[in-house]
Amino acid sequence: MENKIRGNWGTRIGFIAAAAGSAIGLGNIWKFPYITGMYGGAAFVIVYLLFVILICIPVMNSELLIGRLTGKNPVGAFKELIPKSSWWIVGAMGVLAGFIILSYYSVIAGWAIAYIFKSGAYMAAGTGAEQANVFVNFITSPVAPIVWHGIFMVICIGIVVAGVEKGIEKYSKILMPALVVLLLILIIRSVTLPGAGKGLAFYLNPDFGKLSAEGILAALGQAFFSLSLGMGCMITYGSYLKKDSNIPTDSYWISGADTLIAFLAGLVIFPAVFAFGLEPTAGPGLTFITLPAVFASMGAIGHLFGIIFFLLLTVAAITSAISLLEVVSAYFIDEVKWDRKKAAWIMGIIIFLLGVPSSLGQGVWSGVRIIGGRDILDSLDFIASNIFLPLGGFLTLIFIGWVWGTDKAIKAGNEGSKGPITLGSGYSFLVKYIAPIAIFIIFLQKIGLF
Repeated sequence: MENKIRGNWGTRIGFIAAAAGSAIGLGNIWKFPYITGMYGGAAFVIVYLLFVILICIPVMNSELLIGRLTGKNPVGAFKELIPKSSWWIVGAMGVLAGFIILSYYSVIAGWAIAYIFKSGAYMAAGTGAEQANVFVNFITSPVAPIVWHGIFMVICIGIVVAGVEKGIEKYSKILMPALVVLLLILIIRSVTLPGAGKGLAFYLNPDFGKLSAEGILAALGQAFFSLSLGMGCMITYGSYLKKDSNIPTDSYWISGADTLIAFLAGLVIFPAVFAFGLEPTAGPGLTFITLPAVFASMGAIGHLFGIIFFLLLTVAAITSAISLLEVVSAYFIDEVKWDRKKAAWIMGIIIFLLGVPSSLGQGVWSGVRIIGGRDILDSLDFIASNIFLPLGGFLTLIFIGWVWGTDKAIKAGNEGSKGPITLGSGYSFLVKYIAPIAIFIIFLQKIGLF
């Protein structure tokens, strides 16, 4: 039965689908492939996997067990574990980060929805500079991107309003299999293109000579940010867990699903990019400029595959965005005692309004520069992703390892758990020493001090 006030996951598979969906977002389909392209292909992927195991899974275990033990949002969880202390600020950073991230994430997700319906425009543009013009003309418009941003937010609000079991879990169990099916369809087409073998070789054959120190740091950062860590999502989702859930096993499933989707996205992109002689290090433009050029080069069938790809991108964005809105909503449900509908709609509308300047900053407000010459969207991203997230993850580990104590964490994580995998001395060592050092390095690198 779902708790009428907060909610609970109905099934374990539903929780894993939702949590994996939270982790699987634009970063997997968009950012992972182009960063892999920048730093040498398969060698980058191997280092990335190492960081997921050594750094990210211990953090995920920690966040899930905090949520499950307290049954509260990130702020309430820290307040319960250490009453009358300032540690609740760590939870507040996660809530605020989710609030900020969703405001501009929704703008970009709106671009993906729009491109489902813009296939005629980019198919007609061909492979030249006109392809970039289609994208630039769209995102600089003062109206259309905001409309799509609003449509995306309404979808997310609708799912969150429906509740944990009947909303987030229900739709995650539909959207996640759909995501995999769409990916597999695109992979089959991509790897069968003439010349696709060069892309597969680039992606699957490790060349550690191309992996620089900068690339190693990029792998560390991508692994951390890809798994929705440091932003309160896993604490919030963990708070809806039943007490007999096996947190270490669930963390492996969630991390594995996230990594698999990111890997599969590379199998879509690199064979196609190499088959058409395009640049694999094209950055974010790979998604909205380079790939549409690939679809245009395929002829009539490219029209269909373009629609499938941007539908895939939209699905990935929705599964992540609902977790961000849930973090913010859970805070107001728990701490301010709003009902779920009120919390989701009010915060969803405020987040939408905050996203409007990020959209206008691509066009009519493009001259506005805030942090280090960055536009509005990039400035918000810098604050949330480069400061709040790594600091939140770092302080959570310091809290678990050195304040609350790993003995209590291990007991809380293992108590009542069903399954052979448990937290132990390896978890304690990683949480106290390895993971916080690595995440602090990410923080220093992100703010330009490393």
